[in-house]
Amino acid sequence: MRNKVTKAKTTQGRLDPGKRQVHPLKRLLDYGQNYRIQVWQAIACSVLNKIFDLAPPALIGAAVDVVVKGKDSIIATKLGVTDIFGQLLVISLLSAIVWGLESSFQYGYTRLWRNLAQTIQHNLRLDSYKHLQDLELEFFEERSTGGLMSILSDDINQLERFLDVGANQILQVGTAVVIVGATFIVAAPEVAWMAIVPMPFIIFGSIAFQRRLAPRYAEVRKKVGFLNSRLSNNLSGITTIKSFTAEEYEAARLAQDSEAYRQSNQRAIALSAAFVPLIRMLILCGFTGILLYGGMETAAGRLAVGTYSVLVFLTQRLLWPLVRLGDTLDQYQRAMASTKRVMNLLDTPITIHPGEMTLAAVRGELELQKVTFAYRDRVPVLENLSLKIPAGQTIAIVGATGSGKSTIVKLLLRFYEVQSGSIALDGIELRQLQLQDLRRCIGFVSQDVFLFHGTVSENIAYGSFDATEAEIIAAARVAEAHDFIVRLPYGYDTIVGERGQKLSGGQRQRIAIARAVLKNPPILILDEATSAVDNETEAAIQRSLDRITQNRTTIAIAHRLSTIRKADRIYVMERGKIVESGRHEELLAQSGIYASLWQVQMGLVTPPVVQSHSV
Repeated sequence: MRNKVTKAKTTQGRLDPGKRQVHPLKRLLDYGQNYRIQVWQAIACSVLNKIFDLAPPALIGAAVDVVVKGKDSIIATKLGVTDIFGQLLVISLLSAIVWGLESSFQYGYTRLWRNLAQTIQHNLRLDSYKHLQDLELEFFEERSTGGLMSILSDDINQLERFLDVGANQILQVGTAVVIVGATFIVAAPEVAWMAIVPMPFIIFGSIAFQRRLAPRYAEVRKKVGFLNSRLSNNLSGITTIKSFTAEEYEAARLAQDSEAYRQSNQRAIALSAAFVPLIRMLILCGFTGILLYGGMETAAGRLAVGTYSVLVFLTQRLLWPLVRLGDTLDQYQRAMASTKRVMNLLDTPITIHPGEMTLAAVRGELELQKVTFAYRDRVPVLENLSLKIPAGQTIAIVGATGSGKSTIVKLLLRFYEVQSGSIALDGIELRQLQLQDLRRCIGFVSQDVFLFHGTVSENIAYGSFDATEAEIIAAARVAEAHDFIVRLPYGYDTIVGERGQKLSGGQRQRIAIARAVLKNPPILILDEATSAVDNETEAAIQRSLDRITQNRTTIAIAHRLSTIRKADRIYVMERGKIVESGRHEELLAQSGIYASLWQVQMGLVTPPVVQSHSV
């Protein structure tokens, strides 16, 4: 059968590491470009709400003006309503309109900002998770699950909390400063400076606090990442903790990480808590200045009573909201620290880039040519390795731990990239193929079986999500799993627990094999598929493997040589190189490494005893 190779249009954007130097707020604004309409709608509602919120003091001043001046009030001169009751009625109607509009815009900005926060939170979490899935295995091996969970959950939630409230507060404070400042300058320029003078100190003080708070909140986010990592690790290893009676030890380690998080929070709180009291004292200076000097000007007849009333109320409306800058600044700094961590994750470059070729049909011929590979900061695991696996054959790879057997599997699935040499499938270099096409044609059964929390049926159908119930059962029968499944409390609907902890090792292994059978791939990789099971289970698994390896390329990695003696060819590895190859009988006749391993496993010779020496 010939391969039909076509070009597929795929795009994989290269992420610019230089973006890491951009301020987190700029990165967040860049990310939010797709939400421009919603952002402008929310901004408009916030600004209009604050405009109408500032109108009542003006209406109160107008009412005072009516009571004091009567027919000479501003309402009478501007609108021609001379009757005092009529003037007050006009003010009452204006008040109703203003309050109605203020309430409407408050509903608008509350709904818009919160929905926007939820939408950005949702999309940012999905984008971060999808990007995380595209990163190579090395990234995950160098980081803890808890630390990554902290970014995907806690950091993104922190950003959502700021967008919920903080963005609106900043807009409203800015609107108040502009409108009230302009009103003061127009209405009473001689006293306006008293309200305006404290503002530069408040603004510059806020900037200074922000600069000093930023590193403290970055430290808080770092510590919470360590804490979440500890919790995740301990919950995953709870069986080991219990079996070694290490509960007190782990509780002490958790207390240490939690205390470090608490201390870092306390250092941030010590600074942020000082902001509000200092701002209050500055506000007090402006408020008392207007109260005293404006009152004297009014008593002297140089300032109208209504104008004085408006100025006193507006001073409060202008300056007192600045007190909330402390909470807003606190939210902002926490959000920016979290945004930086999330954006750094999104900026992590993807090193495994998919090709553009698609495979319409796969024969299953694999060839490794002069492949060399080393994990980071380690000596090469594979050196100049060449290996050809004919389509439809079963080959086995054996060797001591660390000889490079499992590394070959990781390279075939492109979990890692070869550093030199090449790997080809049906004559096409793997890097030219789309990753999904490559991995779709390979069934992988690992020695470390991972089952998801869900039913037996869902775990068998994982990756073949449109499989019917009949197909699931047929796959289970082939894998010799059907008999034990029907004996479970709810059969195929039995919940297996997290990582399949409610099942035995052999049961998990057979479900993993059933999953591979249902996928029906042209290439099957078995990495110690019979490890850690008893002889009876091994025999059952072996029977199922004999059936499913027919007419497909199979790579079996095994320590138990009895499971691979029927392989078409067996390769023996040592220190990243193939040192022996042949059929079972041929290798026994060579009296080499394979023959020695076989004699030890068959009990024909006694393995050497490793002496223990005390130092």
